[in-house]
Formats: sequence, structure tokens, C-alpha cells
Amino acid sequence: MLTFYFNGSPNPSKVALFLEEAGLSYDAKPVDTRRGDQFKPEFLAINPNGKVPVIVDGDVTVFDSNAILLYLAEKTGKFLPPETPANRGALLSWLMFVATGVGPFSGQAVHFKHFAPEKVPYAHDRYQYEAMRHYSVLDQHLARHRYMVGDTYTIVDMDIWGWARMIPFILGDDAWGKLPNLKRLFDEIDARPAATVAKGLKDRHAFKAEMDEEARKIMFKHLAN
Repeated sequence: MLTFYFNGSPNPSKVALFLEEAGLSYDAKPVDTRRGDQFKPEFLAINPNGKVPVIVDGDVTVFDSNAILLYLAEKTGKFLPPETPANRGALLSWLMFVATGVGPFSGQAVHFKHFAPEKVPYAHDRYQYEAMRHYSVLDQHLARHRYMVGDTYTIVDMDIWGWARMIPFILGDDAWGKLPNLKRLFDEIDARPAATVAKGLKDRHAFKAEMDEEARKIMFKHLAN
């Protein structure tokens, strides 16, 4: 049985979705990032970057959600597209597109929209623009394809679902109206039983909900300097 370190944020959620879809047994270990669990020595020993998710699978430790999805898919042989060079190229390209674009720009868009201690219009507008641009790339691709890699539900779709859940929070309540094809994919995945379990995993633990001053200093360490 593997150990899964998580909280309810987008990146752990996509891994939880895979674990449930694949029917893998796992021991879920909550990491309360608003209380600073991610900076405890025992956690930094498995992820020096101090972030969730992480899995420990016997002698193997994997951190970063995209690396975990690829590791688990290749280990189990599940939720990968038909094995062709073209599909492999598409799979890796879209995984990295989410890892280097969708996730980082969404995170910064959230920060400057909701959590920055002072309003910075330039930063807010830049990250809102770039987050929407990345989601629009996905939407345009999905206008021509049922799933991100051909006609197969894969880890790329799970990867996107983790962040797409947050689109109204990231971009505003009207954002879905501009992303109809992405919304179609999101709704399909979100209705799957595994997604219901993955979303509910956080409710089994008493994570700190308040983003108070203590949590801000923990989450945004530059504020404590």
C-alpha cells in the first residue's frame, strides 16, 4: 500500500482522482499547509520543496503531481493513450503544459486576486490574462477532440480536472461561459464516482480553513521577513 500526502488543493486532488479511478489502495496522510505541516523536518525529508502531493511507494518517493500521475500510470498501465509515438508526444506535451503553464499561472492569478496584502493592478491583470490564455488553449483543443489525447480518458484529463475545478475562483464566476469545451470535459469527469470520492477526501480531516495572519506568514514566507 502506498502513502499519499495530500490536502484539498488542485494538485493533490488530481492524484486522488487517479488513485480512485485505478482502484489503488493507499494510506492518506493529511498535510495542513495553513498550519505549516509542509515545513516539518519529517515532511521535508520526502519533499525538500515543502509542497503536496507526495507519494511513497515502497522504496520509491515521488513528488510533484505531474510526476506522480506519470509514475502511477506507467506502473499500473492505466489511463494512458494507445501506445504510439504520436500519442506519447502528445501526452508528455500536455502534461508539461499543465505543469509549467496552467498550474503556475493559475496559482499566481489566485494569489493576486484573493490573497495579496496589497492590490497590484499590473500583476493582477497579467496573471488573469495568462491564466485565461492557457485555459483557452485547452478549450480550443477540446473543440476538436473529446479528450486531450485523442479519444482516450487519460492522466492529462485528470491533470486538467484538478485545476479546472477552481476556474470560477481563479478567473471569476463568468469564466466558464468563455470555455464551453473545457466545461464539457470538466463536467464529464466531475460526474464520475471517483471524482466524488477524490473531492470528499479533504472532508475526512480537520484542515484549517481560515487564511488568517498566521496562515499567511506560513503560506507566503516572504511576508514574515
